Amino acid sequence: MGETKDAIERFLDAIWGKGHRVVLPEGAEPRILKAARELIDRNLARPVLLGPEETIHAAAAEAGVWTDGFTIIDPETADKRDAYAEAYTAGQRKPNIKIAQRLMRKPVYFGAMMVRQGDAAAIVAGAASPTRRVIEAGLMTVGLAEGIETPSSFFLMLLDDFQGTGPRALIYADCAVNVEPDANQLADIAIASARTAGKLLDEPTAVALLSFSTQGSAQHSRVTKVREAVAIARERAPELTIDGEFQADSALIKGVAETKARQASDVAGRANVLIFPDLDAGNIAYKLTQYLAGAQAIGPVLQGFNRPVADLSRGASVEDIIATTAMALVMG
Repeated sequence: MGETKDAIERFLDAIWGKGHRVVLPEGAEPRILKAARELIDRNLARPVLLGPEETIHAAAAEAGVWTDGFTIIDPETADKRDAYAEAYTAGQRKPNIKIAQRLMRKPVYFGAMMVRQGDAAAIVAGAASPTRRVIEAGLMTVGLAEGIETPSSFFLMLLDDFQGTGPRALIYADCAVNVEPDANQLADIAIASARTAGKLLDEPTAVALLSFSTQGSAQHSRVTKVREAVAIARERAPELTIDGEFQADSALIKGVAETKARQASDVAGRANVLIFPDLDAGNIAYKLTQYLAGAQAIGPVLQGFNRPVADLSRGASVEDIIATTAMALVMG
């Protein structure tokens, strides 16, 4: 069925000893410093912290964090800053090297460029930066994956028990980025989430696009949007198991699906990836699942990029940062 705590352990096991470099642009943030220390001490990754060295060392001393083994790069004085600026402008119709150099002085953009250039396997940011800035840096440097035009986010929801059947891991998307996605954007979210699930879940992927209707039980323009998204996603990615529209219970519960579903489906009653029709639904659903069902919500994690670009919630704990880093590296 999937896992809860075991899921995180599986990600940590997958990256242990691999020596992946992960860039952490918010290098002076106490939680980031503590997470970086653990990543090194547990042999999970080689963190690269961005910012002035004196500032980071002072912040680490105040947080009680030993900095031995830390790699610290100040984008203001970095050896590769000009090379990154030149690489950033390569292929642009009207390259402006001065603008590029200014961008590369900003830690989130410099860090994203490290990922683009292969100098880091992933970027993990957001503890002290707005999501829109992390997305913008990813779009402007790393770029989107082939066939994806819309960046999105997901939460990995870990439940200790699901309907008396034991632990379950589910992916919820999009819960943090796209407010009112149209059918094409919803298809992007579904495809990106299916690819994410293929890397993170320890079971076959089944993607359900959710609505207040199940396979035509209701008629409305909002339902039509979801149906169109299913058709678009299937046309663009026929190898993926994607279906809808479903109400949440018919997507998740076999007995309900047998009653409500009007057509045979490989997803009804066994979905492990839930695609919400808008940000209202997605954000509300993940918080209700977290606080009423006691699920662990890991994320939001960005998806749809060429290489891993992970966004942290502002309230992320040290454990959240480590788990998100592990997921980002596994997704790479």
